[in-house]
Amino acid sequence: MGGRKRALLVGINYPGTKAELKGCHNDVDRMHRCLVDRFGFDEEDIRVLSDKDRSGPQPTGANIRRALARLVADARPGDFLFFHYSGHGTRLPAETGQHDDTGYDECIVPSDMNLITDQDFRELVQKVPDGCLFTIVSDSCHSGGLLDSAKEQIGNSTKQNKTQSREPEERPDSGSGSGFRSFLKETVRDVFESEGIRIPHSRHGHSHHGGDDEDEAYGQPSGDGRIKNRSLPLSTLIEMLKEQTGKDDIDVGSIRMTLFNIFGDDASPKIKKFMKVMLGKFNQGQSGEHGGGGGVMGMVGALAQEFLKAKLDGNEEEAFKPALEQEVHSVDEVYAGTKAWAPNNGILISGCQTNQTSADATTPKGVSFGALSNAIQTILADKHGKVTNKDLVMKAREMLSKQGYTQQPGLYCSDEHVHVAFIC
Repeated sequence: MGGRKRALLVGINYPGTKAELKGCHNDVDRMHRCLVDRFGFDEEDIRVLSDKDRSGPQPTGANIRRALARLVADARPGDFLFFHYSGHGTRLPAETGQHDDTGYDECIVPSDMNLITDQDFRELVQKVPDGCLFTIVSDSCHSGGLLDSAKEQIGNSTKQNKTQSREPEERPDSGSGSGFRSFLKETVRDVFESEGIRIPHSRHGHSHHGGDDEDEAYGQPSGDGRIKNRSLPLSTLIEMLKEQTGKDDIDVGSIRMTLFNIFGDDASPKIKKFMKVMLGKFNQGQSGEHGGGGGVMGMVGALAQEFLKAKLDGNEEEAFKPALEQEVHSVDEVYAGTKAWAPNNGILISGCQTNQTSADATTPKGVSFGALSNAIQTILADKHGKVTNKDLVMKAREMLSKQGYTQQPGLYCSDEHVHVAFIC
């Protein structure tokens, strides 16, 4: 196979912020060495974005998105593309104010909070030419859904996938019948947490969001090491957006609008589509009127209306241009958790399931790493021949379980890529 091998590695520790992590720079450094030494990548074909050195280009949403777009745009059949992300993940709940908008957008969290959504990844992978493989490793929380609509080969994130979700670790409340109920419970929990009100999860629930300043010790490995959670709770995201904007009125219900307000044309395409639909609803005088008046959904419509009114009164129609230029074929394209056709040329190896958190660990000797990234390096160092995607994920699950972590890595790809060698 004479194709080119090209990679983008992103490691974000968010130094000096409430969201600070310790292991992401190490994850990227180790993967960089592994790509060169084991997989034969050329140094010039590996791009690294990290917030370790403040003088270089930072891992902002715009920079990551541009680097990914370049990686895919230059691809040819026979090439191998690789993206490793080590940093925070988060989930955005529904915000259109419509009753049929249910679900979450799983996102990665760039250094400037300019979120990149699961749908953005799917649209990126759609552009990968046939005969070219794009492997994504996301060592972040809620990463199970990051490649939107890709088939779940190993994992139990997909509630409707009944045959595969009969795994022993499945919790009794995760059957498809109660999926909507548990979604609503999580949304309400997120709303409370954004107000700084903590609701303890049941002992068996793995979807703990974690307090803003507490280190999560879920099945913490022995020794005096520290474990932190790679999930950015909505409350922390909102606080960081408030700090960034100096605005105090950001809440669940206006997160997407705030992101559009701050980042404009550099915001996620899905965020821009969302704004276009909300603007259309507002201009038709419908915004908030069929939100039923009460509950989370009703609150969302009212917030949207106030925000858009303020913007339009300020005669800032120019500000909406990036949104108006987006193509939106139907309203449900902007719903949280919307599902569409599956991308074929992408492989996602996730640190955990959609509703789980991933660990950022520091050993007693002060060495920090992401639990998944560390497992991958350990497995590869142990085995010199070909390691398939399936072997890698199964071994990583086994290793993390033995080490006492609750997170379960997943594999998302089409059937033909399950037994393909990891990366190349």
